[in-house]
Amino acid sequence: MSKKGKVPHTFVIVFSIIVFAAVLTWVIPPGKYLPAGVESADHPSQLRFRYMHQMTAEEALAFEATPQTWQVFSALFKGFVKQSPIIVFILMIGGAFWIMNQSKAIDVGILSFLRLTKRMEHHPLIRKLGVNNIIMLLIMTMFSIFGAVFGMSEETIAFAIILIPLAISMGYDSIVGVGLVYVAAHLGFAAAVLNPFTIGIAQGLADIPLFSGIEYRIFCWVVINAVGFFFILRYASRVKKNPNASPMFELDEYWRKREELQQQSADYHTPLMAWIVYGIIILTLLLFSWYYPITTLKIGNSSLSFYLIPVATAVFIVAGYFSLRKSVHFFILLLLTYTILFLIVGVMGYGWYVMEIATLFMALGIASGLSFDQSADTIARSFLDGVKDILSAALIVGLAGGIIVILEDGGIIDSILYGLSKAMVNFGQVASVGAMYLIQTVINIIIPSGSAKAAITMPIMAPFSDLIGVSRQATVMAFQFGDGFTNMITPTSGVLIAVLGVARIPYSKWVKWIWPFMLIMIILGFLLLIPTVTMQLNGF
Repeated sequence: MSKKGKVPHTFVIVFSIIVFAAVLTWVIPPGKYLPAGVESADHPSQLRFRYMHQMTAEEALAFEATPQTWQVFSALFKGFVKQSPIIVFILMIGGAFWIMNQSKAIDVGILSFLRLTKRMEHHPLIRKLGVNNIIMLLIMTMFSIFGAVFGMSEETIAFAIILIPLAISMGYDSIVGVGLVYVAAHLGFAAAVLNPFTIGIAQGLADIPLFSGIEYRIFCWVVINAVGFFFILRYASRVKKNPNASPMFELDEYWRKREELQQQSADYHTPLMAWIVYGIIILTLLLFSWYYPITTLKIGNSSLSFYLIPVATAVFIVAGYFSLRKSVHFFILLLLTYTILFLIVGVMGYGWYVMEIATLFMALGIASGLSFDQSADTIARSFLDGVKDILSAALIVGLAGGIIVILEDGGIIDSILYGLSKAMVNFGQVASVGAMYLIQTVINIIIPSGSAKAAITMPIMAPFSDLIGVSRQATVMAFQFGDGFTNMITPTSGVLIAVLGVARIPYSKWVKWIWPFMLIMIILGFLLLIPTVTMQLNGF
């Protein structure tokens, strides 16, 4: 018999949401936004909403929406298919990191890092500010910039595996580790400055200059990050002083035991195989330098081209030699550093997504295992152990994907959007932009994809904003804020569920921690929208 007041398992919570979504398909009439007129390059088609009973026979046949019943079970299968790229991404990264962890390279790096921070504390100014606070601020700022510039999201899953053990080693908890990478990146995502997946698409659909209004967006990015970082640092300080104050104190025993086992004295050595791997990587990098001598990094609407891969290759040759002279552990850390570097280069320069990133980390795992002189069988067993360890995180992503499947197959996503948009009639400017913001926030719970939501909502919101006297730029910003904040709490976000699975944080505990933060962010977002309709801002 279960204890009174016991919080349900995350799987139970997500399946309950699937059932609730199925109930909604019986309550809300199905409908869809359809093109109104012929679409061309100069005149993109507008959208018109039609309930299913208003459609022509041909339109209704193509729509195929039905109320959901037994489909709550088939939604699990379809959810796994829908989220399969992220699921495979999680499993490959989990296996790759497990191979690398067998070398204890990350633990050697963390210990070296902690010793460095101890030496830094001797400086009076740093001691007064707190060396841990400075380090966390730098980490969060970096990930927030990534979120603001190129929309980092799925990539945070891999970084969470690194930063959670670091947070535990520094005396914090797994929530702080998630805050350093996932929350920071999504603060940048919400306050995006040059994100092509949200601002770029939304401004293009709204027919306004690409990345215009950047001055006020930079101001918003600073304000949102200042408030967000303060919240995380304040919580981190409380946990540092009293570890029992953490809602994850008992569950984080997994991470603490793992750190105790792995932070034993390492055998500093360099096998011959590590030098062979070093040579193979040099040849590979030289080959890439030949084929890709110039890399063009796209930052918003601008680009920067230079000899990035040849320069990186030259640095690797030097750094790899000295790291191997010291120990194979430092060479593996160098491989991890270059994996992160090429992840950024691949995303910003070559349009990489989860397949390429997973492949990159897979190569890291194999190279790490070989460098540590492990046999092929040992590497394979380590990979499978890593997959087993992270399997629950992959499963919950597929389960959460079933929520969207039910709403899509029930045909009620557009109906919900249409009903919410009607609520903005006869509002004033401030109330209208606030209503747009609220609608985008609610919609993000059922459509977590920023680019998909922009494609659906902006053709409707942009012309509507002209009728009520609100600038299209303000409408884009309402979309931007509404799309960003709730990514950190909605169970339909595969990335959030994956990161929580990696961190072993139950969804219920995460919601309990994050909801005050979400409330603050949503209110702050509304306050930052007010100047867009009450002041003369450049680009608005």
